[in-house]
Amino acid sequence: MKTIKIDGMMCERCVAHVKKALESIGNNVEVSLEENKATLETEADDKFITQVIEDAGYEVEEII
Repeated sequence: MKTIKIDGMMCERCVAHVKKALESIGNNVEVSLEENKATLETEADDKFITQVIEDAGYEVEEII
């Protein structure tokens, strides 16, 4: 399970956009606007996860 702190999400539309992007690389994706984070189960490495989120227009602050 990965937890990703994301900067740039402002509304539920942003949440849906991030969720859709992450669902392309993982399972059990949950995105929280209030906490500015997402969690997912994935085998993808952190660099690839960061690229997917940046391609969606958001910034990764940290991946745990």
